[in-house]
Amino acid sequence: MKTIIAFDFDGTLTKKDSFLEFIKFSKGRPFFYFNIFYIGLLWALFKINLLKRDTAKQYIFSHCFKGVSVNLFNKKCELFSSSIEKIIRKGVYTKLSEYLNKGFTIVIISASIENWITPWASSKGINTVLATIPEIDKVGRLTGKFKSKNCVNHEKVNRLLELFPDRKLYNLISYGNSEGDKELLEFSDVAHLNYFK
Repeated sequence: MKTIIAFDFDGTLTKKDSFLEFIKFSKGRPFFYFNIFYIGLLWALFKINLLKRDTAKQYIFSHCFKGVSVNLFNKKCELFSSSIEKIIRKGVYTKLSEYLNKGFTIVIISASIENWITPWASSKGINTVLATIPEIDKVGRLTGKFKSKNCVNHEKVNRLLELFPDRKLYNLISYGNSEGDKELLEFSDVAHLNYFK
């Protein structure tokens, strides 16, 4: 029977939130710290349940990237791979190599934006990334909105089933670290919470 390994990204494979790290990397630290109050306020409103997670995330994304050329955005995403290397948790590469050598299918399922996860994942031999997809307008610029649903909670299971619909044909091993991974972990045959330290 086929085995699929599903990894959450932020907080599971990484030690830091890649969304915030990407803002620092792509927009510069002066921009980030100048806007830290706005970003922090939205995040705080989400934490105390006065703003939905998806809404807070889209407001921040729009504030930082609305109107940016998708070509420029993707170039920044490719360059960001070297920064991702610095925040990967210990033991991740050992486990990835183990699974790749066994021929297992590895999938990263994340609420972060697929554009900056995919280049890093591809460089490690991971060909499937299911993540949040940004919307692009007719002239090739980011609208600041998301084309897909925010890939968190039950949406992680939905996205996995879109790609691998017949659950009886594979074993699923998943790795997560937060409440946003709960449904995916419960859907799995084997689930690991906070596996990497």
